[in-house]
Amino acid sequence: GLGLAQLLAAGAVLALLVKLVLGLSWGPAVAIGLALGLSSTAQVLPMLRSTGELNSPHGERAFSILLLQDLALIPLITLVAALSVAGDPSTPSGLEMTGLTVAAVIGLVLAGRFIVAPLFRILGRLGERELFIVAGLTTVIGAAAIMHALHLSVALGAFVAGVMLAESPYRHELESDIEPFRSILLGLFFMSVGMLLDLRVIAGQPLLVLGLAAAVILLKAAMLYPIARAFGSLPGRAATLALLLSQAGEFGFVLFASAASGRLINAEQASLLGAVVTASMVATPFLMQFIGWLQARQPHKHVDLEGPEFSPETNAIVVGYGRFGQTVAQMLMAKRIPVTLIDVKAEQIELSGQFGTKVYYGDGTRIDLLRTAGAEEAEGIFFCHDDPVSREQLETILEAFPQAAVMVRVFDRRHAMALEGLDVRLLQREL
Repeated sequence: GLGLAQLLAAGAVLALLVKLVLGLSWGPAVAIGLALGLSSTAQVLPMLRSTGELNSPHGERAFSILLLQDLALIPLITLVAALSVAGDPSTPSGLEMTGLTVAAVIGLVLAGRFIVAPLFRILGRLGERELFIVAGLTTVIGAAAIMHALHLSVALGAFVAGVMLAESPYRHELESDIEPFRSILLGLFFMSVGMLLDLRVIAGQPLLVLGLAAAVILLKAAMLYPIARAFGSLPGRAATLALLLSQAGEFGFVLFASAASGRLINAEQASLLGAVVTASMVATPFLMQFIGWLQARQPHKHVDLEGPEFSPETNAIVVGYGRFGQTVAQMLMAKRIPVTLIDVKAEQIELSGQFGTKVYYGDGTRIDLLRTAGAEEAEGIFFCHDDPVSREQLETILEAFPQAAVMVRVFDRRHAMALEGLDVRLLQREL
């Protein structure tokens, strides 16, 4: 709901801005407003990876919003196609373009399920790494070529092909093979963005371009901040998230080109909007430096630690993420078992967050907190913290969560004797 609320709120406000500035009718204004409501996945995700914040609370929320926006590309292109006006008899009408877009997407998905997936199974048996790269690139280029032949968006074809490859059981092999090309292709992408910029538009009306770019940034941030707060983000994280996603995104170029070819906007307006998107993307690194400067000036507090009510569904709960808890959690993660980590030490939580591990704050021996963390559905609860768990605490926990295997870190023989007779599956004494 967070990503959808952000896109609809930002799209509505930006549609009004576009209508007032460019004088468009409501249909094209809504399409352009929603296009400006998208943020730059290609810019934000590498930035979060480089700073180690991708697994932080605001990084995870930014990723979820960007994922929703990427998936929204399909209905947005369909909306632009539906509003398009045919320029000549040979060009499909808006209704025909809508039907073609929906049919092409469905066709590509079916082709991925019944053609691409079996093909990769054959390649997997052959074990030739180069064939994975060739097959992956052929899938993307083929999907883009099909969309181009149907007078549809080439970028949409490549996007759907990427989704098809992501559903392949060999996606991890594909990702590792394509990894060396990622930085090169990303650099080429930003080079192409720069080449799309019409400097004459900026030179002719610099105040309009910069003013619109500033308005887009301010309006998107103003819309996202209260929405993030409503979804439980603390003020500092909500502000970081709002500024991080305040720029317009690269898919705007795709939608502007489609809108121009469908005669929703003219070429000059498309160039102006492209310049606005580029200017907003250029401003993002400076906004991030501004956020860092503000955070550095604030006193360090532990008030923004999230409790396990924000944790995803899990199969196991590890209470205590010190030396012992880290070993247990790593063994579970190595078996691809989803784990919720809980610790009461704020310093340990923040230190773990710097290494990309999400640990939730709270006393893991409390029944209400364990229930919030999903203990009623968990298959295992592991007590690995330094303070010994008492017999009374374990009896209450075993009664509340009978389906879970409870395993306890035991320090010495006295502690082990105190827990005798309980349905505790594993007792591990310290060496």
